[in-house]
Amino acid sequence: MIPIVHRSIEHKLDIPKEFVPSRLDQAVAELLPQYSRALIQQWIKQGALLVDKKSVKASLKLVGGERIFIKSVIKDVTLAQPEFIPIDVVFEDAHFMVVNKPAGLVVHPGAGNTSGTLMNALLNYDENLKAVPRAGIIHRLDKNTSGLLIVARNIESQFKLVRDLESRTIKRSYAAIVYGTPPYRAGEVDLALGRHPKERKKVAVRVDGKSARTHYIVTEKFEGHSLLGCELDTGRTHQIRVHMQALGNPIVGDIEYGGQYRRSKSDGPKLEKMLKAFPRQALHARKLVLNHPKNGKNLSFRAPIPVDFQNLLEVMRGVD
Repeated sequence: MIPIVHRSIEHKLDIPKEFVPSRLDQAVAELLPQYSRALIQQWIKQGALLVDKKSVKASLKLVGGERIFIKSVIKDVTLAQPEFIPIDVVFEDAHFMVVNKPAGLVVHPGAGNTSGTLMNALLNYDENLKAVPRAGIIHRLDKNTSGLLIVARNIESQFKLVRDLESRTIKRSYAAIVYGTPPYRAGEVDLALGRHPKERKKVAVRVDGKSARTHYIVTEKFEGHSLLGCELDTGRTHQIRVHMQALGNPIVGDIEYGGQYRRSKSDGPKLEKMLKAFPRQALHARKLVLNHPKNGKNLSFRAPIPVDFQNLLEVMRGVD
């Protein structure tokens, strides 16, 4: 266990002429890219960022040569409580972690899930994560999706990793078992997604939605099912699940998006029983490729196929 540390932040810098006539918050965000513009604006408002030892507004137009003083403290910002929940840490250093989330574990506390989440587990593992928004969690996986998640261990790493995620520098690959076989061995689904018009917790293909693109490849074909590899260009909520439904090949076990049991001519009694009882969507985040937030080194991580997923595949291979 690592004790909680409220880390002091101090910077002194001069505004170069090339930033004239930028806004103060914009210039500082460019000069100190490890911090978000929102955090810099917060420091200005609190008086923790001074220009020539004076409090000013974020909208101040710079003339060049101003001296910037920043002195602040990173305080606990995550209010969830630590709980002892075992987690599978694939990698960790001082800057970030990669964890392998099991199916059934909720990522963030929320309505109906105030405890027993990955965030609670992370705060127990490293209490310093209280000082990082969302306990450092960079992205999320659905409760019943297993696999790899990135966790930043400080604000600088979080800002860099979020920016890499938004710019698609971070690559995420998934394995999915679907009903049927897509029309092409490899292809992409490029359909915008938005809130379902009638069911608030669901997502739907919408003309007025946000752009979403999923690449897929059929890696193994069975009589009535297929194993796919999927990669995301974007990371919308439920993206792979909705895109596979739209393709006509819903994910096995995904009852929210058409993955309830459908009989195939080749289904023997054992496979039929397993498919009917499979408790979740057969979707696993198996690979992450990213650049280290501090030194830029390219890193790759993999998570083995979980037991329930693997058992289903083995029965399908026996039926094929």
